[in-house]
Amino acid sequence: MVSPTTSDVHPTMGVKIFSAGVSACLADLITFPLDTAKVRLQIQGESPTSSGIKYKGVLGTIKTLARTEGMVKLYSGLPAGIQRQISFASLRIGLYDTVQEYFTAGKDAPATLGNRISAGLTTGGVAVFIGQPTEVVKVRLQAQSHLHGLKPRYTGTYNAYRIIATTEGFTCLWKGTSPNLARNIIINCVELVTYDLMKDTLVNNDILADDVPCHLVSALIAGFCTTFLASPADVVKTRFINSPPGFYSSVPNCVMSMFTKEGLPAFFKGFIPSFLRLASWNVIMFVCFEQLKRELSKTRQDTAFD
Repeated sequence: MVSPTTSDVHPTMGVKIFSAGVSACLADLITFPLDTAKVRLQIQGESPTSSGIKYKGVLGTIKTLARTEGMVKLYSGLPAGIQRQISFASLRIGLYDTVQEYFTAGKDAPATLGNRISAGLTTGGVAVFIGQPTEVVKVRLQAQSHLHGLKPRYTGTYNAYRIIATTEGFTCLWKGTSPNLARNIIINCVELVTYDLMKDTLVNNDILADDVPCHLVSALIAGFCTTFLASPADVVKTRFINSPPGFYSSVPNCVMSMFTKEGLPAFFKGFIPSFLRLASWNVIMFVCFEQLKRELSKTRQDTAFD
């Protein structure tokens, strides 16, 4: 993603941010049912007051949700998800190259692994603090069910923002920031750095050209590595964000409660839909991102020469 030697086109920071935001929104639109299935599997077993529906596997969860709550439920929280990608993915992905260049400035050698990780830490951390309210609302809407007499807490995206801010306090829109920060630092570093390294390796060793097949393979490998390492933090983040006030006294309390009641496997609940979602999201996002920023840069250069 950040190999200027592999392309004659040098996109600006604005082009990268815009391309990342558009590509992430498109990826979310296509993969959102997998994300909803992941959330339902992650919170399963959390509370005895749950809907009573048992979800088994990613396809089973999607089928059960569609049958019991309707197809629309698979996209509950999508507006917040799109808002999240605009405020979050556009920054963490779009700024990655620029921040990496900052850490590499003044050095003749290519970016080191340390430079790449530092860039991932920086953009991931900044993006989390800006986009956390959208994450809270998205998870809450995906998790809520109207079955078995359970009254939904929220009627829609903006209703959720308002109720959370007025009943739990404005700062609760940033609930779960610490586990989400841990999750997204892991995701940003592993996802972007793995993609970056894989792409550079494939291109520099003449295995694949800097084009769609190379981007697809790099994105798949990055998706698996990211899912495996980020799963525990992702499950804790989902549980803590979705919990009512006082259910968990703190993030460590949430971790200990999960471990003592459900054991170590609880931290990998929803792993398959997480991987399917993240891998497919990565493929769609990175392929679109690479092509879009390339085309926008070409258009910009052609316009400049007219």
